[in-house]
Amino acid sequence: MTGNDAGVLELAQVDASMLGLVGGKAAGLGELIGAGFRVPEGFCLTTRAHVTGEIPEREVLDAYRRLGGGRVAVRSSATAEDLPDASFAGQQDTFLNVSGEQELLSAIRRCWDSLHSDRAVAYRDANEIGTDVRMAVVVQRMVDAKAAGVLFTANPLTGTRAEMVVDAAPGLGDVVVDGSVIADHYVLDGTPPRTDGCLDRGQLDALRDAGARVQESFGSPQDIEWAIDRDGELWLLQSRAITTLFPLPPRTDDLRVYFEMGHMQGMLRPFTPAGMSAMTHGAKLWMDSAGLSGGAFGDAMGIVPVGGRLFMDFSDLLRNKRFRSRLPQMMEVYGPRNVEIVQRLLTDPRFAPTTGGLPFPVAPLLKKSLVVVPKAKFELIRTLIDPDAARERAFRATEKLKRQARAPEFAHSQQRLRFAEEVQRDFMTASDVIWPLFIGILLGQLPKSLLKGVATTSELDTVLGGLPHNVTTEMDLALWRLTTGLDDEARELLRSTPPAELTDRYRAGELPDIGLDDFLARYGHRAPAEVDVGMPRWSEDPTQIFATIAGYLRITDPEQAPDRRFEKAAARAEAMIDELFQRARRERPVRAHLARFLMRRARKLTGLRELGKFAWLYSLQAVREQLLRIGDDLSRRGLLERPGDVLFLELDEIRAAVGGSDQSALAAERQARYDREVRRRSVPIAVLSDGTDLEATAPPAPAADGALVGLGASPGKVTGPARVVHDPATARIEPGEILVATTTDPGWTPLFMTAAGLVTETGSPMAHGPTVAREYGIPAVICVRDATTDITTGQIITVDATSGTVTPG
Repeated sequence: MTGNDAGVLELAQVDASMLGLVGGKAAGLGELIGAGFRVPEGFCLTTRAHVTGEIPEREVLDAYRRLGGGRVAVRSSATAEDLPDASFAGQQDTFLNVSGEQELLSAIRRCWDSLHSDRAVAYRDANEIGTDVRMAVVVQRMVDAKAAGVLFTANPLTGTRAEMVVDAAPGLGDVVVDGSVIADHYVLDGTPPRTDGCLDRGQLDALRDAGARVQESFGSPQDIEWAIDRDGELWLLQSRAITTLFPLPPRTDDLRVYFEMGHMQGMLRPFTPAGMSAMTHGAKLWMDSAGLSGGAFGDAMGIVPVGGRLFMDFSDLLRNKRFRSRLPQMMEVYGPRNVEIVQRLLTDPRFAPTTGGLPFPVAPLLKKSLVVVPKAKFELIRTLIDPDAARERAFRATEKLKRQARAPEFAHSQQRLRFAEEVQRDFMTASDVIWPLFIGILLGQLPKSLLKGVATTSELDTVLGGLPHNVTTEMDLALWRLTTGLDDEARELLRSTPPAELTDRYRAGELPDIGLDDFLARYGHRAPAEVDVGMPRWSEDPTQIFATIAGYLRITDPEQAPDRRFEKAAARAEAMIDELFQRARRERPVRAHLARFLMRRARKLTGLRELGKFAWLYSLQAVREQLLRIGDDLSRRGLLERPGDVLFLELDEIRAAVGGSDQSALAAERQARYDREVRRRSVPIAVLSDGTDLEATAPPAPAADGALVGLGASPGKVTGPARVVHDPATARIEPGEILVATTTDPGWTPLFMTAAGLVTETGSPMAHGPTVAREYGIPAVICVRDATTDITTGQIITVDATSGTVTPG
């Protein structure tokens, strides 16, 4: 039999188009054979037999006899195996040195059984692979191996594409794969490799050459199992994509370095293509308005999408003689891990200084400064004189931006797209929002120098606790007030009904009026990962709001009530200002009075720091609304399969679709790539253009007494059970639990209301999560590497912001 009716196929007959029939491993072997590589002869029992549950013994044994009988390897080849985003390495069984017909049939049956082993089922669940998985089985002649092992055509630990890695051991390679021996380890990086193991220089060169050709043939870095027989011949036993590598940055002519900046906006999940395109477009509008285009950060603030994440290119600043020494201090706002990497790069000869002068075009910058400098002086003086008036101007300007983001009814998609591309421009020039916000942040920082040696960082952070006029804090308190106003019937309904069901009932108009309409009218343009226009707003999907309300309803201790916690944080701040003033006036009376004045002013203005993003989100919501309207039009015209597919296109591609170009295939490819990246749990904070994860190349920092080391970002110390959260939309934090997350943004902050502490893997003291944590008086330690994997839900941990540590127990 041949084709889809075949029960047994020779491996030479197989190719990648038969994945559903022969599974991932056999498809890869067939491709290797077709490309001319030396692969042990063999055959594949197809998935057709697995579906029927009966082994076609006659066909299998005939194929075995054609091999000459004797010893064979029997390997699983599931349809969900050796995929681009899931390798299934070791999840299903392989049997070596199988000899004899009955032993062969038994090994095939055991391969089938391994499809439903606990580890294979758990792996599929973790990788969100459905239950429709079938098993083929590969049977190959055994290689009489002198040495065998694994070859990675890119370094799987550091991501470096310029390095290959070989692990080898004498005899069969299964001991290397299962980790039961200490293998000889070789890194092939263009320099002469060590030759004191089981492989000589010629064998390593042969492996490197084969690896390069296999990678070129498959089009991506590969994980290759191999064996060298007693005659010195190299055999390839398997090839699959290395699924753990972070995607490469765009190709460049020189070595570049990129730092991940999405975490500053609470974004470690990938942006949708439309979201990244809108972000980059907005950055171009701002750079142009600021007169900074064309310098070290290009035309879009140095934004470079890598794996759908927001990275920035710092290469030209590193190579600038005048500015490179300032980079470590500049990077402090992004966290100590970034600072450490920059310090190492300053000693890296590949980033030696090559340019001087200003990193931005001088003429337009000088021209802009003639306007900006006098304006800055004017705004600083009038804001210091009357901070309340400045704050009111900022809020009025925000309401104006909200009105300007309301699009008129357009007749066609070209008008909608034009509006979507221009709506961010108003925000980029909204000086009445930006100046009070910027001055408020500045005032919050100035007391540090005035009170140096008098006040600790923790004490100064306390001064900025419980800040009024913060739109994110006000949002959280508004939701709390909504909860406290519920009657008993509504409280029971919201506490006992799943949030998704409540959303369905709300949309159908079947819920009692709890005040949610008013809340969403004010805050419905927000959401987790809200800077991505591809993400639904709360006004579209309030499931997270219902989940948060259910968490609030579990608060029974009045002292844990969010409004009470906020009041206490504000009271501590006022008391701290008085204490620091009294402490400083004894030795520095002038500085003491000035510091108190600035701290008082800071408390009137620094809460505005969230207002800029809050105002910007109105334009992003407008972009989203118009793109979805365009998507609806394109799907009706047959240019996209579904309206939402428009979010997986960039703005120029959407323009092409509006002009009549069918973009459905591109959108489907982009969505598949996006879905793979959503499942990625670890994102490097800095990468080179050759794929090197710079943090992976540094020795890990030692942690004293088993503590995880990070950066204290909100003062205090707390002990409690951890709650590891990957998705805030469905999460619930019980009172007293410590929230442990990869990152946070304002969409997460409703969870802070019941959290006793916060731990994140990334972040900056200036980022949204730590900012709100300080305002609520929640101890927070950020930049704790691998926190979400090293800490488990329910584990008792101590978060100590003073030492910047998270300690088990």
